[in-house]
Amino acid sequence: MKLYGFYSHRLHSFLVYKYLERGSLASLLGKDDEAKELGWSKMVNIVKGVAHALSCMHHDCLPPIVHRDISSNNILLDSEYEACVSDFGIAKFLNLDSANCTAVTGTYGYVAPELAYTMEVTEKCDVHSFGVVTLEIIMGRHPGDVFSSISSEASSSSSSSFASPAPEMPISDVLDQRISPSTKQEAEEVVSLVKIAFASLNPSPQCHPMMKKFSQLLSSTQRLHLSKPLHMKTFGELLALDGFTT
Repeated sequence: MKLYGFYSHRLHSFLVYKYLERGSLASLLGKDDEAKELGWSKMVNIVKGVAHALSCMHHDCLPPIVHRDISSNNILLDSEYEACVSDFGIAKFLNLDSANCTAVTGTYGYVAPELAYTMEVTEKCDVHSFGVVTLEIIMGRHPGDVFSSISSEASSSSSSSFASPAPEMPISDVLDQRISPSTKQEAEEVVSLVKIAFASLNPSPQCHPMMKKFSQLLSSTQRLHLSKPLHMKTFGELLALDGFTT
C-alpha cells in the first residue's frame, strides 16, 4: 500500500496512505449484496494479490519481512477490488543468522498455532494466516468454528487450530452459498483455492509450501481438473489430488 507521507506533532502523529475505496476484506465479506456482486473471479484475484504481496515480502526483500498479522481486517481493497496488505505495526525483519524469537502476537483465529510453543517467527507463520484468510474468502466467514465442529476429535489431536473436514463431506458444503461458480473454469479455480488453503494449514509447519510457490501457482494457468461436477466432489477426493492441469 503506497505511503504518501506523514504528519508529526507533539500531540499526534499520522501516516498518510493511498485511500482504498472498498475498505477491508472483512467488511466486504460481511455484506451479502457486495459479496454477491463480487463473484468468484474477483475473490480468486484477491487471493492472488495477497499471495503475491507475501511472496514479495518473504522472498524479494532483504532481510525478509514477516507481517505477523495477516487477517481479513488487514487486507484492504481498492476500487477495482485489488488487494493490498496493510497494518505493518508488528511486522518483523528476519535475522538470517539466528533464531527470531518473540512473544505471541497477532489476531486471534489467524495466528500460527506453533508460535505458542516455539515462540519463533518464520515465514511459515504468515503462510498459516494466509490459509485462514483463503478459507474465509471461500466460505464467506471465518472457518474456525465450522471446522472445529466438523471434527472435534481431529482438532484435539492436532497441533493445528483447524480440523480437516470429513473425507466424505462435499466441497460445496463449505463454499460461500451467496455465490455460485458460473463456469467449469471458475469451479476449478475455486477448488484449487481450497487445495491451497489446506496445504497452508497443514499441522506440520515444515510441510507448508513457501508463499513464492503459491504466488507462482496462482499466477499461472494451472488449476485442478474436475472430472465431475463440483457439487459431487468430496474433500477426500480433493485432498487425494496431487497435480494441476493447464
